[in-house]
Amino acid sequence: MDPIELKKAVGDGLLSFPVTHFTPDLKFDEPAYRRHVEWLAGYDASVLFAAGGTGEFFSLTPSEIPEVIRAAKASAGKTPIISGTGYGTALAVEIAKSAEKAGADGLLLLPPYLMFAEQEGLVAHVRTVCKSVGIGVVVYNRDNAVLNADSIARLCDDCPNLIGFKDGVGDVDKVIEITTKIKDRLVYVGGMPTHEVYAQAYFAAGVTTYSSAVFNFVPALAQRFYKALRTGNQPVVDQILTDFFFPFVALRNRRKGYAVSIIKAGLRAIGQQSGPVRPPLTDLTADEMTLLERLVQANDAAKAAAE
Repeated sequence: MDPIELKKAVGDGLLSFPVTHFTPDLKFDEPAYRRHVEWLAGYDASVLFAAGGTGEFFSLTPSEIPEVIRAAKASAGKTPIISGTGYGTALAVEIAKSAEKAGADGLLLLPPYLMFAEQEGLVAHVRTVCKSVGIGVVVYNRDNAVLNADSIARLCDDCPNLIGFKDGVGDVDKVIEITTKIKDRLVYVGGMPTHEVYAQAYFAAGVTTYSSAVFNFVPALAQRFYKALRTGNQPVVDQILTDFFFPFVALRNRRKGYAVSIIKAGLRAIGQQSGPVRPPLTDLTADEMTLLERLVQANDAAKAAAE
């Protein structure tokens, strides 16, 4: 897909990250993954991010990532697929090229591994990855890779295929500075964990789309919330936040790493299986799984997901 076309697709609606399915012995379960991507594609996500954060990019080997991308492309119909890439610059370039060859429509550049760096180094890192491919790139501001507005502006000048900025930091004032200075040169994506609870503040900052992890197991509910947000239906927004998202976040925050684990648990709660998470992540306990099942059932989310 042309980078400009991808930019438009990213900005057109709700986005999501499919989990990556594993067998009990932690191998990639391609048939189950393909069924899941095909199911999600029926709920009108504008773009799906394969092998992204919720897809356990950090636990996949470089050789597994193109396998995941090929499976996603074969199952997503017309829905564009963006692949994760990351780690050090050389490895990020290697993954980016293999994902492009596997058919990815674009890339999400996740933070480099371990090290913090100055702006000059981060700019060089993003520039190198962008110039290694012809597909569109979305840069993910998070953790040890936080680009400021001036750095983003330089990259926009240097890299025509840099099409998006995703924020996972939560400093809305910095996001406003970036959206004000860069304007529509980029598409802006909310990327906080369970971004729905931050979405109203980000909308005010000019970030009108986001990636929904819960779309994996309650896609109808996720779309209902997004549409209410976009149309200003505050009673529906408040109701879904209160009844579902606030208790969901409280459960997610019980242990480190649950931002991914609880999404796979959500699939189990609606009768689908995506396998365990890979170490070092841990799955929910039996008691926590019961609480999640009750939350899903109380919101009639399982029924909505099956419609």
